[in-house]
Amino acid sequence: MSHLEKKHIAVLGAGPAGLMAAWELVEAGYQVTILDRDDHVGGMCATQTFKGEHGDYRFDFGGHRFITKNPKLLSFVDELMGDDLLFAQRKSVIRYRGRIYQYPLALVDLIKNAPLPLLVGGAIDLGKQLFKPKPQDQSTVSFAQWIESRFGTTLYKNFFESYTAKLWGIDPATLSGDWASQRISLMDLKDVARRLLPGRRSSVRTYARQYRYPKLGFGQLYTRLAEELEKKGVEIVLNSDVCGVKVNADNQIEAIEYQHEDTVKTLACDQVISTLPLSLMCKLTGFDSELTFRSLRFLNMPMEVENVSDNTWQYLSDPEILGTRLQEPKRRSSFMSPEGRTSVMIEIPCDKGDDVWNMQGDQLQQRVLKDLETLGVDPKHATKEYFTSYTEHAYPLMDMTYQAKREKAITHLSQFDNLIMTGRQGTFRYIFTDTAMEMGMMAAESIIDGVDRRREIFDFRNEKTVIEVQSVA
Repeated sequence: MSHLEKKHIAVLGAGPAGLMAAWELVEAGYQVTILDRDDHVGGMCATQTFKGEHGDYRFDFGGHRFITKNPKLLSFVDELMGDDLLFAQRKSVIRYRGRIYQYPLALVDLIKNAPLPLLVGGAIDLGKQLFKPKPQDQSTVSFAQWIESRFGTTLYKNFFESYTAKLWGIDPATLSGDWASQRISLMDLKDVARRLLPGRRSSVRTYARQYRYPKLGFGQLYTRLAEELEKKGVEIVLNSDVCGVKVNADNQIEAIEYQHEDTVKTLACDQVISTLPLSLMCKLTGFDSELTFRSLRFLNMPMEVENVSDNTWQYLSDPEILGTRLQEPKRRSSFMSPEGRTSVMIEIPCDKGDDVWNMQGDQLQQRVLKDLETLGVDPKHATKEYFTSYTEHAYPLMDMTYQAKREKAITHLSQFDNLIMTGRQGTFRYIFTDTAMEMGMMAAESIIDGVDRRREIFDFRNEKTVIEVQSVA
């Protein structure tokens, strides 16, 4: 292994992709240094602990759960976490105009809960769809067109339009439809109706209800992985903001510059695996990709009751409600809040530097408490305690122009032979955690095997099917 030990790999970012890449590399005998700008590992999959008056409350950056159809990855996670990996059941609802609907949408539930105009409109749309050819999966259609062609105007207007506009911050007619087939569980309105016909097998693809979840929050998976990596000799340097890239005459990256404790330091390296946002990596190498990300702000609050509801997630579709999702962390693991108490997390889409991003915490809490009241959650149950957190690069903003910009970014970065981009932000893809972990493994294997798999990583798991359905979990 002596020739490998001399090879020093810089991994930029200690999220799921970066940590998995480091694992594969150190197992193969490489020297690995990980840089991350945060004070914790896990990236967007980290869990934060809030020390409240009545004990510890744990909050993830969003709603994570572990499901995969990769047996190797599954057994790796099972072995890593042991008894700390729980099984949880997912239960989600959509809240819209004072009504509660099951998610994914189910016809019986719709008939029971929906107002008459919605049912009539849906029935007319279904009648029209019976005589239409099946819409094609085209990456050239907008999200609005993709949904309307499959579900009709009525369901689009009621369940998709306002939620999507709030989440992405742009009109769904200007949002690309190329990711929808991986995220929307039902094929079309006919498929919804087919579920109800007696004796007919539906070809419906439903979401995985059961999933694995670490006892102390999703981030426990990555803090455990980081501990194991450090035992194996991997250096993880936190609070390190990458600020420069040194390129030699052969277009090889020979060093990474990073800001650490008010000084700029240099890390010499033979190869780089970067999970930094694709747009940032372009900027660091002198190219403006024009790609942007949608940000998230979270308001996390302890509650002086045992339960708020029995839902893991509540999707908040009303445009006047600030957040898009309401989560109760203890629905995933009872260890997420002290015994006899619960907490809520409101996920609020925004853009870095906008009014929501800059809003004072107290003001944001008051606004969110008003929203909770309209959702039937008594604001008196909230203690005065709260804390707020941010994710700058939460969602790659996939408008109708993003594919061409992404291709230019890929072309620009491919000139650096010893740079591999990977992970959700690094490849500018709206993917699940297990896919990011697999991408990290692929990046490491590219170096180990000496095979250029960079294009394969960018396009990995881009199939037109709901990704979480065929989970082996």
